[in-house]
Amino acid sequence: MGHSHHHHHHHPTTGGRNLLISIVLNILITIAQAVGGFLSGSLSLLSDALHNLSDVLSLVISYIANVLTRREPSTSKTFGYKRAEIIAAFVNSASLIVIAVFLIIEAVERFLEPQSIDSGIVIWLSLLGILANGFSVLLIRKDSGKNMNMRSAYLHLLTDMMASVAVLAGGILMYYFNWFWIDPALTIAIALYLIYMGYDLLRSATRVLMLFSPDHIRVQEIVGSISALDAVKNVHHVHLWQLNEDSIHLEAHIDFHSDILLSEFEVILSEIERKMLRDYGINHLSIQPEFGKCDSKQIIAQH
Repeated sequence: MGHSHHHHHHHPTTGGRNLLISIVLNILITIAQAVGGFLSGSLSLLSDALHNLSDVLSLVISYIANVLTRREPSTSKTFGYKRAEIIAAFVNSASLIVIAVFLIIEAVERFLEPQSIDSGIVIWLSLLGILANGFSVLLIRKDSGKNMNMRSAYLHLLTDMMASVAVLAGGILMYYFNWFWIDPALTIAIALYLIYMGYDLLRSATRVLMLFSPDHIRVQEIVGSISALDAVKNVHHVHLWQLNEDSIHLEAHIDFHSDILLSEFEVILSEIERKMLRDYGINHLSIQPEFGKCDSKQIIAQH
């Protein structure tokens, strides 16, 4: 069986220390906003605290993933810890949606029975959230272009800051106009945004964990591309999946027109590798060459 892969080495991110600082800051904000939410009776402040908590988890996941992906594979863990990030993303996004639904139910109840809110606490704690998240955004910004982990951490912190700005605006309106309905309205808006973000992440993580083919690659196109080679009779038993965000795997059986030499197969395999990497970003191939073998020639078939 021909087997090939192109390594993408993971180097320690220079933003590791900045991530740790952001984690500590966000834990402090979360505690302060949660306590303030209970004391003031503000549901939007509590929802912002939960939003911050979800982002603490995301930042921790980003940090752990950076550490784990540098660990070498072993005989008992041949893929290493490459899927740790995906599993964590699945759990994180699922819990995010559950929290958001809970917030919407609470907000609807608050609409039906409006409550007086200590808007002073809401204003000061949302200001704290803006300052701390703003500082974290500046810390992470430089490293956000280096890898997907840091980019997602940066976006989470940026949305946190925007949510705190919304809560501040709500606090000011409650303070000057006693518009207490603003609080549950903001809560629903933040919760719907969490569902939107959470669903997209949950869907992506589920696709990877279930070994679904990547969205942007069509199996029929790959089969057509390989079948266009003169020596190839057909391509069957195809499996296409993502190990993680950086690694796309292709496994296939290739039936040849003639009983070619192993050295000839190696030349053809090298050409397939180049095509797959260049055209589809597939960086790990396992090809089984066949000649005159009586097996199913279906493109997608169970072994």
